Amino acid sequence: MGRGKIVIRRIDNSTSRQVTFSKRRSGLLKKAKELAILCDAEVGIIVFSSTGKLYDFSSSSMKSIIERYGDTKGDSESDTVSEIKFWQREAAILRQQLHNLQENHRKMMGEELSGLSIKDLQSLESQLELSLRGVRMKKDQILMDEIEELNRKENLMHQENLELHKELNLMRRENKELQKKVSVLGGSDSAKRNSLLTNGLDIRDDSTEPVHLHLSLPRHVQAPAAGATKPGYFSFIT
Repeated sequence: MGRGKIVIRRIDNSTSRQVTFSKRRSGLLKKAKELAILCDAEVGIIVFSSTGKLYDFSSSSMKSIIERYGDTKGDSESDTVSEIKFWQREAAILRQQLHNLQENHRKMMGEELSGLSIKDLQSLESQLELSLRGVRMKKDQILMDEIEELNRKENLMHQENLELHKELNLMRRENKELQKKVSVLGGSDSAKRNSLLTNGLDIRDDSTEPVHLHLSLPRHVQAPAAGATKPGYFSFIT
């Protein structure tokens, strides 16, 4: 069964407190020695008990370790102080630059000009003229870019219009060719009809009209009597 978790707080019983101190002190010094040997570290430990008794361990001279600690700690603190002073100077420079920019902006807007001399006003006027020239140049450049873009779109639309005209003309030519073919076919049908009529065949649309056929009588057959049905005469209705 594993040991329960120990709550880290002051032990009230003095005997238990002394026993725990003795055990943990021995373990701490042992771990410090192992760390110095295994990792080639310079280790120094100073422990005072509650009764004021001193216990220490050092992998080398305790004095040299303490001196090294003091030098390193002092350098670290001095570096921190130097860094703070550096950023303070940077903040002061930035505040001054911001103040100058705000003052120049107010002067550009025509404010707080009462304390300026003639030379300062002339310099301010030159700066404004340069700024105005730059603004105009930028505006002209933007307008030129827009005009070029419009011209490009116009050329594209013109090309599309030409393509549409070509397609329209092609469709018109095809339509004319189709009309010519239809006219030729209609003319050939009329010619065939006229040829049939010339040869004695009349093609009519009304197919219900009776067709009369006349048969020639042989010479040895006499003509029938009046009122009798004439032989060889037939009537067909189709």
